[in-house]
Amino acid sequence: MKKRLLITSVLTLTALLLSVLSANAQVSITAHASAEVIQSLSATEGSALNFGRFSPESTGGEIRLSPDGVRSSTGSVSLSGGLYNPASFYLSGQPDFSIAVNLPTAPVLLTNTANGKTMTVINWESIPAISSSIKILSSGVLTLNVGATLRVGNMIDNPVGMYSGTYIVTFSYN
Repeated sequence: MKKRLLITSVLTLTALLLSVLSANAQVSITAHASAEVIQSLSATEGSALNFGRFSPESTGGEIRLSPDGVRSSTGSVSLSGGLYNPASFYLSGQPDFSIAVNLPTAPVLLTNTANGKTMTVINWESIPAISSSIKILSSGVLTLNVGATLRVGNMIDNPVGMYSGTYIVTFSYN
């Protein structure tokens, strides 16, 4: 019995001693960190969104200007000759990196500064289409074309004159 008590005591003391020693032990390791600087993303407006010349006539309607430059109208809107074009943006950045493009989600107003009358721009679209896979080309550049739909009232709502406004397009790396 004394032998068993002695063995138990020795084992208990050994466990206690190992516990104290391991609590005071230290281990160090040299770790590594890294970072990569990439080319900054920049964008310029190549051409402004221009719905061109038209007459709203009796009831108005809509003008759709696609990102590839096709213009069509609905309602009583009569399209005229003259210049019209989608917006174009030139981006440069790190080759082969994905970017996110945020077009306006809320309607944008075009205002006639002479009389305060407005038209609404809606349904923004782009080429290339907005997705998570838009990539800066291997050359480090990308052209993005943007079209939209213009809601037009009748001649009383939208009398003759120039209408203009601004909108924000945001570009960022994914």
